[in-house]
Formats: sequence, structure tokens, C-alpha cells
Amino acid sequence: MKNAHEQDPVLDRFHFLVNAPALFNAVTTAAELRLFSFLSEKPGARSEEIRAFSGLPAHQLRVLLQAVCATGLLERRDGGYHNSAVAEELLAPDGPDSWRHILTGWKEVYYPAFPHMTHALRTGTNTALEAHPGDEPTLYQRLAHNPPLEKIFHRAMTAFTLRSVDALVEQPVFRDVRHVLDVGGGDGSTSARLVARHAQLRSTVLDMPSVSRLADGARPDGQADGLPDRVELLTGDIFTDPFPDGPDAVLFSHVLEIFDEDSILHLLGKAYASLPPGGRVLLYGYNVADDETEGVYGARLGLYFNVLASGRGMAYPARDYERWLERAGFDNVRTIGGLPYEHGLSLGVKS
Repeated sequence: MKNAHEQDPVLDRFHFLVNAPALFNAVTTAAELRLFSFLSEKPGARSEEIRAFSGLPAHQLRVLLQAVCATGLLERRDGGYHNSAVAEELLAPDGPDSWRHILTGWKEVYYPAFPHMTHALRTGTNTALEAHPGDEPTLYQRLAHNPPLEKIFHRAMTAFTLRSVDALVEQPVFRDVRHVLDVGGGDGSTSARLVARHAQLRSTVLDMPSVSRLADGARPDGQADGLPDRVELLTGDIFTDPFPDGPDAVLFSHVLEIFDEDSILHLLGKAYASLPPGGRVLLYGYNVADDETEGVYGARLGLYFNVLASGRGMAYPARDYERWLERAGFDNVRTIGGLPYEHGLSLGVKS
């Protein structure tokens, strides 16, 4: 038996984990109040100055600052408060890739669903979806009934995409692609980055009408001047509407993990049918470890899918995607792993 005073990293993680829901919300509150941005401009500010900026009562601000300092994101030195290096990088900026947007989206959409987890997993369906108006089977469809929440959700999705998308954009495979179909491409952020990086490339984004309306205001730098000229928006249902002919590559970025095997095979079959000989399919998203025991981002995502988003899906290991690509008829199947935030890129070629 371990000595009670012996350091155990799993025990340390347990102690942080059981307090994490409250601390997560404290950090998100601080971000929404722009305390990190304020301390970036005025490092060493004292509680009186922070109170004047935030408008919080003195006692409640004291409680909030204590909680955020406990995470290490804020530091107190000589009576003044400072951002940690991580907070300065991730939470102080206000750009489209700021973690402030991600945390707000998770707080407003993801995490209210998780108290339903036991019931959802027992029943085998996304019972937390009942909190959202509508009768559609997925969160993505129901968010169209709540435009303000849909905007928060997609702002968070865009911010996280921008954090991870450069690993996709820089892949050499795009040097030979002329026209990519970005299936479920959301507000067009990924396609905008792709065409900005590859001068020969144009993209067609296929997604739901409500999402495409959001895309009308997207641009790589987050300004509301619309998408680049080489990005076209096409509205439709990715399952029931045909994929357009013409693209020489089909991209599924953060899409297939939402669904189960039958749905993934259906979408890969549509991609195969729409591609010319030599056309490529690219699957970009989360990959858990082969033994399915590692990956905190992937673990969170799988729970979110099953409790709320779709009632199915997970962050699959790369071997599953490779098997499905081969079943769909693709050759030269391979995976580029080890990409940021537990991502991988699986590829296949139509003979």
C-alpha cells in the first residue's frame, strides 16, 4: 500500500477533477467579464481596480479571484494580480480563436447536458436534447430554432477549429487539389484558411441553411465582410442531398465522429460516387489511442455526442477510419497522426 503522503498523480488528478466543474465556470466567468484582457493591459492591478472594471461586489470578486488563482491561470504577487503565461496566450486575446469563445460555448451548450449522462447512456439515446426546442434528432438541427445559442455554439466551434486547423491546412496533399468539397463545413472557417494558404484551390462548403447564414459573415480574420471569393456556399442535407460533381477532393473535418458506422459508410459512399478517378477523400478530426484509453479531448467529445449532440458517435481510433475507407472502395489508405489536440488525418484515393 502506498504511503498516505506519497505523491500519486492519479490522486492529484482526482482531487482536481472533483472540483473542476466549479473551477471551469469560474474561469469562464472571468473570461466573460474580460478580466484576463484587463490584466493583460494592466498587469499587477489590485482588487479595487479590478472591481471598478468588472462591476462585481467586493466579496464576490474576492471569491472569484481566489477560484481562478487556484487554477494557476491568475497569479497574485505583492498584492496585485497577473495573468499566467497560459492565460495571457489563450484567454486575454479577443480574436476569433480566443479560448474565451470556446469556454462560453461549452458552458452554454455542452456542460448543461452532462448531468443527464447516466440516463442518456442507460437509454442509449441523447436524452439531454429534450432541453432544446424542436423535434429533430440532433442538436445541430435543433439549434436552428434558437439563433442566439446557435451563434454562440458556432463561434465556439470556429474558435476551436482555428486552434487546430493549421495542422490540416499545411498538409502537402492540398498542393495538388484544385477544388475541395467541405462537407459539413460550418461557417466556412476551414475552407477560408485552406484557400488563403493554397492559391490554386477553391472550396464548396455544404451545410444546413441556418449554418450557411452564419457563414455569410465569416472570414479568416473574423471580420464580417463575407468569405473569400474562392469559397462557395451550398445549402443542403449532407445525408439526403446529392454531393455536387466537380471537386477532386472531399473533406470531412470534425464531421464523421458525430455519427455511427452505418452513417459514416453512407457518407463515404457518397464521397466515392461524387469523386473522379484519382480523387481524394480526407477525414480530419479527433483520434483516440488505438487501445481507447487515452485522450481527454476525445473522451469529452464522445460523451457530448452521446448525451446531447447526436446520441451516437465518438472520437474513433484511426484504424476504424482506415477500415471504413477501404470498405467504401478507397485505395492507398493511410493516416497522419500526432496532430495537435489529439487530431489525425486519414486519407484515401479513388482508383
